[in-house]
Amino acid sequence: MTAAHAAILYFDGKAEATKKRLQKLKAAGLIGELARHPYKRAVLFLTREGLALLHKNGALAGYPQLGMPTLAKRARVSESTLQHELEIMDVKAAFHSAVTKTPPFAIKQFSTWPLLYQFQALRAGPRGTEVPVKPDSFIHVCETITGEDPYDHFYFLEVDRSHEIQEKLAQKASAYLDYYQSGAFAVSRGLPRADYKQRPFQVLMVFRTTERRNNTAERLLQNNPPIRTQACLSTFEEVTTDPLGKIWICPLDYDTATRGTAFDAERKRPSWAYRRQIERDRLVDSKVRKFALLAPPQ
Repeated sequence: MTAAHAAILYFDGKAEATKKRLQKLKAAGLIGELARHPYKRAVLFLTREGLALLHKNGALAGYPQLGMPTLAKRARVSESTLQHELEIMDVKAAFHSAVTKTPPFAIKQFSTWPLLYQFQALRAGPRGTEVPVKPDSFIHVCETITGEDPYDHFYFLEVDRSHEIQEKLAQKASAYLDYYQSGAFAVSRGLPRADYKQRPFQVLMVFRTTERRNNTAERLLQNNPPIRTQACLSTFEEVTTDPLGKIWICPLDYDTATRGTAFDAERKRPSWAYRRQIERDRLVDSKVRKFALLAPPQ
């Protein structure tokens, strides 16, 4: 993470308090700073000493049993991987900042360690292949209203960097649907498989552009079975600005906006080779219904 992330997550946004604490942690050899180009954000990481201290005090007890050399390697990742992880942290910081200002909601968990929540699920296709899925993040938001039982909101986060083809995104979405409908997620939350409807979740898919968002919404509608409401789509700029605002769409909302037009999702493309659809994107922007994640259904 960066110092800005640390300030939001741990120091109530106070930059000076963050700076002083980070200086002490660096002086103690518990955290380090990656050497990067001067114009790029400074990135903090746990040193071997920091990891050893956490391990000694039992703070890593609930995490996968990885050796110290493996954990230490996490400080040496490619620039592409690093940028992706920083963007995930940007989203986490934005959610933390927004939810803490929005009672009666509270973030119970926002894990960015994929190994903690990876799962096996069937993806769409003629063979129904079982594949491993490693979410970018798992989010658990608890809603507490006086006199009522707490209500849990569950989300998986996927931050897209426009590197994967649409088919890969569609397969991942179908795997999430299977994870829900098979009851495997309900089992992971301590319920019988048959009670899967009592533990719904949504997949938050964050894209670089509205064009990429719209392309994915169209492709998910053409899945078999189609993904209509489980996936919530938005852009990175919107999510890091106001994650709880009316910025999200489901494929169903895209379908409603384009129904009966030249861009109707039922008119399947002959191929998914990239081509711009400026008029389509303008139409969707003018007609699509956006919603807020934690707002009551309209």
